[in-house]
Amino acid sequence: MKRILVIISLCSLFFSACDSLDLSPEDYFATGNYWSSTSLVNSNMLALHYDLRSTHEVRYFFGEARGGTSLLNTTIINTSIENTSPIKDNTFTKDATGVSDWYNLYPHIMRVNHFISEVEKGCTFLSASDRGYYLGQAYGLRAYHYFMLYRAYGGVPVIDQAKVVEGVTSAEDLYVARSTPKETLDFIKSDIAKSEEYFGSDFTFKGTSIWSKSATLMLKAETYLWSAKVPDRDQQPETNDLQIAKDALLQLVDKFTLLPNFSDVFEYSNKENKEIIMAMRFLDGEAANSAAKFAYPPTFINRVYGSNGVLMGDTLQMLNKGLYFHAFKYELFESYDAEDLRRNATFIDFYLKDKDGNVTNKGVALRKGVGIVNSSGNRVFVSDVVIYRYAEVLLMLAEIENKLGNDPSPYINQIRQRAYSENYDPAVHAHVNGSFEENELAILFERDKEFVYEGKRWHDIRRMQDASGRALVFSPIVHYGSEQPILDYNKESYKVLWPINVGLITGDPLVEQTPGY
Repeated sequence: MKRILVIISLCSLFFSACDSLDLSPEDYFATGNYWSSTSLVNSNMLALHYDLRSTHEVRYFFGEARGGTSLLNTTIINTSIENTSPIKDNTFTKDATGVSDWYNLYPHIMRVNHFISEVEKGCTFLSASDRGYYLGQAYGLRAYHYFMLYRAYGGVPVIDQAKVVEGVTSAEDLYVARSTPKETLDFIKSDIAKSEEYFGSDFTFKGTSIWSKSATLMLKAETYLWSAKVPDRDQQPETNDLQIAKDALLQLVDKFTLLPNFSDVFEYSNKENKEIIMAMRFLDGEAANSAAKFAYPPTFINRVYGSNGVLMGDTLQMLNKGLYFHAFKYELFESYDAEDLRRNATFIDFYLKDKDGNVTNKGVALRKGVGIVNSSGNRVFVSDVVIYRYAEVLLMLAEIENKLGNDPSPYINQIRQRAYSENYDPAVHAHVNGSFEENELAILFERDKEFVYEGKRWHDIRRMQDASGRALVFSPIVHYGSEQPILDYNKESYKVLWPINVGLITGDPLVEQTPGY
C-alpha cells in the first residue's frame, strides 16, 4: 500500500494547485487562496470532472474487455490485439494482474476527499444551495470511483479523508487495509445517500458532462441492483434493494427520453441530447478519447471487402488514425438482425476473400463513437464517453421487474421499437414474457446490442443470472463464438474479481491479496 501513501501525499498537495485547470501560477493556489470564492470552488469541481474524464479507459477494461465479446490475439488482417492475456482471456494469476495499483483510481478519490473536507468544513461564503449542489456532486463522484473499484476487486481500502492535509504524516497512521466487501459496499451506499441528501430536491441539470442528482440516482440504481443480485463473501444479496433501485429509476422516467434515431445519441454535434444522463466530455482541440484503438488501421484500406463484395477504401475517413488494438468478435455483429439499425450504427463489417472470390474470414471494427473529421481535415476521436443514458433506465427496470417476478417486456420493447424504427413489427420483434431465465437472457442480449463500447458487458454477465441464480459469466450460452463458459464455475469462480499486483502487497503489511489468488 506504499503506493497509496504516495498518492495521499501528492494528491493532497497538488490538488490545491489544480494544474489541470491551468488557471493561474501554481503558487497562487495555496490551500487557503484556492478555496476563497465560489468561482474557485467551481473550478475545483471542474477539476474533479477532468479527473473523471481521465479515467475513461477504466470503463472499458473493468467493464467490458473481459466479457467474451473481444477478439483475442490477432485480427483477421493480422494486426495484434492488445491486452489479450490476462485480461481478455481471463488468465489472471497473482503475478499476471492485468493492471496495477488499483488502476490508479486513488489519486482521484483523494482529490474528492480534499474537496469534501474543504467545502463541508469551510467555504462559508457559499450559499446553502450552492454548498448542497457541490457536495451532492462530490459524494456522487466518490461513490462512482469506489463502485468501479468494488466491482473489480470486492473489498478495497476505504479512505474518506485527505489525511496529509489534515496533519497525519506517520506511515503507520496512513496504512489502510482492505475493507470487507460488505463494508466497502455499505460505504458506497452511504456516500450515495449523502449525495442525495445534499442535492435534496434540486434536479438542476447543468449539462450532460456535469454530475447531477440524476447521475446519482443512476449510480444508486446500479449499486442497489448489484447488491440485490451479486454475492461476495460477507456481502450477500439483499432483495429489498431491488425496490430501492426501482424507485431511483422511476424518478428519471419523465426527465429523459430515447432519441428516435439510435445513431444520433453519439453524434458530436448532439452531445447535449435528451437521452444522455452523464457522459465524459471530449472536445476537438481540448482532449481526445481512446477510440482510435478500436478503429480500423491504414492496412485495412484496399485489402478487405464490404458486404456488397466491393473492395473497401477509407470508408469511414479514419485518415490513417485508426490503431485497431481492440476488436469485437464477428459473432457479436452476427447476433443483430439485419433490420436492427444499431448494427450498422455500431460496427463496420468487412471480409477477406481468396483469389477465387470466396470469403475466407470476417471481421468488424467500431463505427460508434469514433469522433469527427475536424475543420483541419484530421480525424479526431472526440465523441463523449457515455456513463449513463436513458436506454439503461429502461433495461435496468426490465431486469428489476424480471427479478421481482413481473413482466419485463414493456421496457424491453421500448428499446426494440427504437432499434427497428419503421421496420418494427410487434409480431416479429417484440419480446414476449417468458421464464425468468428466458427474460434474463433477452435483457442481456438487448444490452449487448445497445451498449457496445460503453463498459457494461462484463458487469452484466457478473450480475445477471440463470434459472438457478448462478451468474451468466459461468454459462456458455452468453459466450460469443465459443461453446465454453467465460469462466469455469468449479475452477475459476474467484476470477470474477481481479488480483492485485505484488508491489502493493510487499509495500504494505496490512494489504492482502484478493481471495483465490
